[in-house]
Amino acid sequence: MAHEVAWLRAALNDLDAIGEYIAASSPRYASIVVSRLIAASRDLSRFPLMGSPVPEWEADEFRQRIVYNYRLIYRVKGSRVEILAVLHGARQLPEEYKERA
Repeated sequence: MAHEVAWLRAALNDLDAIGEYIAASSPRYASIVVSRLIAASRDLSRFPLMGSPVPEWEADEFRQRIVYNYRLIYRVKGSRVEILAVLHGARQLPEEYKERA
């Protein structure tokens, strides 16, 4: 059964900011990174548990996929996958990102 994958507005804003930041030095690489992040989210439609649990949050509903140096943070809710955030792996994951919805 395929799951619905939904990007929250805040996560799309994260993705836009990452693309703009990378594009300042390499538009081509920015396009590659953003495309790969989007592709990684699409994979979740068929395999929502393929990512590892988010270690900071210790709850199985919150998972992550690592794409290059970025963390794609998502939540599995029934037959829906919500993309909550995208952030650089070196950044601390804010606790309030759990509340995005």
